[in-house]
Amino acid sequence: MDDAAVDFAVAAWREDGLWQVELLPPRTGETLEGLLNALRAQLGEGGVLALVSVAEEFFLLVRVLGEEVRLLLSDIYAAEEWPLGLDALERLGIPSPEDDESDEPQPAGDLRILDDFGVGPVDLELLLDDDELWPDEQLATLASRLGFGEHFDASLEQLPD
Repeated sequence: MDDAAVDFAVAAWREDGLWQVELLPPRTGETLEGLLNALRAQLGEGGVLALVSVAEEFFLLVRVLGEEVRLLLSDIYAAEEWPLGLDALERLGIPSPEDDESDEPQPAGDLRILDDFGVGPVDLELLLDDDELWPDEQLATLASRLGFGEHFDASLEQLPD
């Protein structure tokens, strides 16, 4: 997987009640283990989140809280094309999906991943069902809903063109 496949990987955590947001190097998102190692380096109130967009095809939301790891994958069909997506599918216990004749994305994972931050399963389902939004736009919407949208946008401005 080349660096270009990971559009971006952003870590976010709360410290003293305030959101901290950091752009992670693209290589961090090449494998799930590499991503988890980077997230475990941050201690945050309520855990650490990673918002990762891959090849403008899908996103992976990861939450690390101590030893607990929770995942939400926006589309299992797109994910199977990339090592990070395959790692996530394996961690979720989902076999590589059979080709589906529909073009509908199929999310998988924990829809309650952000419940205690005020973004519940219904909110996530509505966001995942919005076929007008690209993965980066979906993640920007989530960042705004969680209260760190401006920090998220600022971190993405650091990306090379």
